[in-house]
Amino acid sequence: MLLLVALAACNRTPKALDPASATAAKQQLEVLRDSVNIRWSEMIASDDAKITATNQMLNELERWPAADKQQLQQLTQANNRLKKLRYQQYTMQSTQIDQYDTAQDSLLTVLRTMTSRPDGPAPSSTVLNTLDTIGQYDGQVVGYRVKYDQAAKKFNNYIQLHQAELQSLGGKYKQLAPLPLFELPE
Repeated sequence: MLLLVALAACNRTPKALDPASATAAKQQLEVLRDSVNIRWSEMIASDDAKITATNQMLNELERWPAADKQQLQQLTQANNRLKKLRYQQYTMQSTQIDQYDTAQDSLLTVLRTMTSRPDGPAPSSTVLNTLDTIGQYDGQVVGYRVKYDQAAKKFNNYIQLHQAELQSLGGKYKQLAPLPLFELPE
């Protein structure tokens, strides 16, 4: 008899959540937040890989017999500063994004110019392959930012539409703010 009662208890279907409840809003918000965080992580990992590839290229260029060691040292320092200059997810502003992009683009422009000078040494296949890899990462920036913005907009819209349910949860849910976007406001 006790076994039948235990089996009957295990076979119960879970009670469906009210889609308008605070609990349902919390669960959906966590899904949206995870999506935003995944997109951000993918974007930053790609950017980190581009910085690493740039550092590898600079190291390779130092082996050139005619290398300007002082210029390469300055470029290496500029590359090493990029992560500190990079915008942050919760506080980014268009001026910070522009400054970061300009710093990185300037560095890459100098490297491209340095390796394509007709009067300079011919770049090795390693340098050319690394430059190609950097270009591939560079070409992905806009796509990653668009995907991030799409996820962030869903998150922002959700917290706006379900503000009352989320406020009723208290704690960190009372202090939710929209995430900044790469896209400029119209």
